Amino acid sequence: LAAHEGIRSLTEACDELMGPGPSPRRTIAVTFDDGTADFVDHAVPILARHGVPATLYLATRFADEGIDFPGGGPAVSWAGLRDACSTGLIDIGSHTHSHVLLDRLPAAEIGEELDRSIQLIEDHLGLTPRHFAYPKAVLGSPAAEAELRSRFATAAVAGTRPNPPRTTDLHRLARSPIQVSDGMRWFRKKADGGLRLEDQLRQQVNRRRYADATT
Repeated sequence: LAAHEGIRSLTEACDELMGPGPSPRRTIAVTFDDGTADFVDHAVPILARHGVPATLYLATRFADEGIDFPGGGPAVSWAGLRDACSTGLIDIGSHTHSHVLLDRLPAAEIGEELDRSIQLIEDHLGLTPRHFAYPKAVLGSPAAEAELRSRFATAAVAGTRPNPPRTTDLHRLARSPIQVSDGMRWFRKKADGGLRLEDQLRQQVNRRRYADATT
């Protein structure tokens, strides 16, 4: 990625994606979800060493209350996030406050959930989040989508496909999830915009897996 001429911050990538002029060539933006401690302990030093910008979509409740994520992942601290942002390479987006699935949250609670996340990021990091990612890449209700569009410049889902220049809905950005098991072969295919079928299968599995979940 460091050698790729199209590596950009998410804000820069979206500006290029929707801007005038020739279509950008394979612009890539790196993103992370949730906000576990290994992001600042392991990912940020590697990103800084190679000069690769990235956006962390933060579920603020876990950092704010110092509680582990489901599955036992310890949360990042606000101090760790401030250090990460001081590199000039890390931007913080919202991943809701409680990592709640927005397709099943009552409409009256959606605004409060989003605003709590925004306020905590502003209070602790001194920045207003412009970008959002749906927890577990599950799209929200129409009410949730309307609330998101009024607060954020972009919202990310899944897709494992490229985002076409000037026709992409920035509030339904496709992303390509990377797994350790991919190895370099499949990582390169995903970076090239391939493996859309894998994502479709993952979404079908997740619909069943998270059918009764709320977060």
